[in-house]
Amino acid sequence: MDLELTTPALLFSTISLLLLAYTNRFLALASIIRKLHDSYQISPEQTYIDQIANLRRRIILIREMQTFGVGSLLCCTICVAVLFAGWQTAGKVVFAFSLLLMVASLALSILEIRISIGALELHLKDMEKKES
Repeated sequence: MDLELTTPALLFSTISLLLLAYTNRFLALASIIRKLHDSYQISPEQTYIDQIANLRRRIILIREMQTFGVGSLLCCTICVAVLFAGWQTAGKVVFAFSLLLMVASLALSILEIRISIGALELHLKDMEKKES
């Protein structure tokens, strides 16, 4: 089976949209962290410390998600160049590596989403504590 130039090129738009989504998540977290910092300076509470640990893990995951996503885009670009040069076998290897990087990025994204649900759980617990 030959790999066409258009096959890795199809992933360009997908990876770009995914990176945009990751960047939006990062910017939202940055805003939350800044607000949390201000609140913590006014009144240091255990709830804030729990949230800080959660946010730190999520920021690290988003960084890794972006790294793998950019690596996947880079490999797709290299793959197109390699295929353009006529090196089918090398193109297949680079494309396969690109797909592996994308799978890693998506797997980390699932993990980050699950952790973000944990952050919401912290808020719910705090509200339940104040109600009782």
